Amino acid sequence: MWQLQIFRIFAADFETASTKTWHGHIMKTDMIKITFPDNSVKEFEAGVTPLQIANSISPRLAREVLAASVNDEEWDLSRPIATDASIKLFKWDDPEGKHAFWHSSAHLLAEALQELYPGVRFGIGPAIENGFYYDIDPGENKLTSDDFAKIEAKMLELARKDEAIVRKDIAKADALKMFGDRNEEYKCELISELEDGHITTYTQGAFTDLCRGPHLPSTGAIKAVKITSLAGAFWRGDEKRKQLVRVYGITFPKKAMLDEYLALLEEAKKRDHRKLGKEMELFAFSSKVGAGLPLWLPKGAALRDRLEQFLRKIQKKYGYLQVITPHIGNKQLYVTSGHYAKYGKDSFQPIHTPEEGEEYLLKPMNCPHHCEIFRALPRSYRDLPLRLAEFGTVYRYEQSGELHGLTRVRGFTQDDAHIFCAPEQIKDEFLKVMDIILYIFKALKFENYEAQISLRDPKHKEKYIGSDENWHKAEQAIIEACAEKGINARTELGEAAFYGPKLDFMVRDAIGRRWQLGTIQVDYNLPERFELEYTGSDNAKHRPVMIHRAPFGSMERFVAVLLEHTAGHFPLWLAPEQVIIIPVSDKYTDYANRVAAELDAADIRCEVDNRNETLGRKIRDNQLKRVPYMLVVGEKEAATGEVSVRKSGEGDLGSMKIANFAQHLTDEVNKMINQQ
Repeated sequence: MWQLQIFRIFAADFETASTKTWHGHIMKTDMIKITFPDNSVKEFEAGVTPLQIANSISPRLAREVLAASVNDEEWDLSRPIATDASIKLFKWDDPEGKHAFWHSSAHLLAEALQELYPGVRFGIGPAIENGFYYDIDPGENKLTSDDFAKIEAKMLELARKDEAIVRKDIAKADALKMFGDRNEEYKCELISELEDGHITTYTQGAFTDLCRGPHLPSTGAIKAVKITSLAGAFWRGDEKRKQLVRVYGITFPKKAMLDEYLALLEEAKKRDHRKLGKEMELFAFSSKVGAGLPLWLPKGAALRDRLEQFLRKIQKKYGYLQVITPHIGNKQLYVTSGHYAKYGKDSFQPIHTPEEGEEYLLKPMNCPHHCEIFRALPRSYRDLPLRLAEFGTVYRYEQSGELHGLTRVRGFTQDDAHIFCAPEQIKDEFLKVMDIILYIFKALKFENYEAQISLRDPKHKEKYIGSDENWHKAEQAIIEACAEKGINARTELGEAAFYGPKLDFMVRDAIGRRWQLGTIQVDYNLPERFELEYTGSDNAKHRPVMIHRAPFGSMERFVAVLLEHTAGHFPLWLAPEQVIIIPVSDKYTDYANRVAAELDAADIRCEVDNRNETLGRKIRDNQLKRVPYMLVVGEKEAATGEVSVRKSGEGDLGSMKIANFAQHLTDEVNKMINQQ
């Protein structure tokens, strides 16, 4: 096995590194203490590697481990540990294990491309949530999907060589010379921005890459490869820079895993919200309107309205007040909030008015507007918590190559709310928002979810605004709320918003894909920047704390995720159309309209399909639209005052009186709502 081979190599190195000679005698080096996640401690000789530690626990663990962290720093399995440290070992089922596996696979892809396409130059090649990519400048070479099989074969050929992946520290000048000699202009640009003394390379076979790791010990673990797609990507995301070719791929330690993944991809294609949205006539895009600016068609607007009403009802129960703010704001508003400095490059360019020096921006965020609503009136401690909610449309200039259906757009509507409260109210309000999010997940059958506490990166505090004291209080409030709710949230450093920490909810849809939905953020900083105040019970002025929350995240993204989760089969209470009435011929259109009128009076959403098509065609078309019920009416039904009922997924249910069917539908909807 590849792990055993690498273990033997590094065991030999360790024997050399962990001993020293004095007057011909071999002396052992110092011992170090290694602390494991269960807080147990074992002693090892200095210079021990994570792979050796894994083998000391179990040879099976040594075969399965893919990556490690040492003192919460990503670490190669083959990299020595010199001092006392805490360690975590990661296998395939751990995100960190997959990350190392796919990061190494990106290097394997680059090695294959280097052999197949002389003159190719490399940008960056990170691991992503499902697989990896590498941005390349192909030079004179042309890459198409016809090349995928050739690239896959070369990657497997190289993987079978089981090449060791060797880490090396390198001086900045040496790195610039090495990559400069190879005409790797993109690597040289990256190196020029790095600090000397913190630059490393990784080499496997004839391929060396600039990288900070971590990586697998060798390429032999990679047993199955699939190149999935090609895309254009501007260097460093700048549309003014050269467009590179982004090669996407995924790898696995077993062929069976790849087969399972490919089956999942086929299912995902069937569930693609762009495909379903077109079939169900929910939304559209127009180049004349603009890229990334969705148009909601009547049925999509009805769906969206139902979701909004659903959330409005919940918010009313929790004491939220609806507000409305403009789609634009004075540039100074976003300068004050800090959004312009942070996101100005990703926003639409300022709108210049006829007034000299006056500039406006399309609204990138709702929160500055809500701060001004708070400021509009004198506030007392008796007014708190003040919960302001808005379905507010915001605009951000996403790169054209990153736009994707409803999940990545330039204009989207957030189910936004901001809670202004006293510091002692934070945890209670945070818990109530968590209740709302969990209620929504239950109602819409998002039963598989996890939570992530996103904290600031303590090593790069310059990326954030606000005092250490306020950051500590905000982070502690989130941690305590999760503990009180019994939610075992994972903690991620460096993932906080620039103004405060947050709790993000990630759901897994019906086919296991992970989506970020629902966010709650604690913010001491915007109230400071906007000088918000309320009068306390002591008659003195105090600063409120702000909680940002969006259970859906955005209406566009949420609808996309819900479409793919349900494959378009929305719950009956939410479906834009609950019933389609199909007359078997034109003679029965009047009766079909009568049925529609009775159902409409019972508050059932329905439509008559009176197109000049065959009955079979109408049924097939409406099946594509995922309408929950189809009612077929003809001579018999018109004579008896009945409808012939077909239910999606169940087929024919027989005939019913119109009133009985209406009651059946109403009871089904009420049962669903009561179960929520």
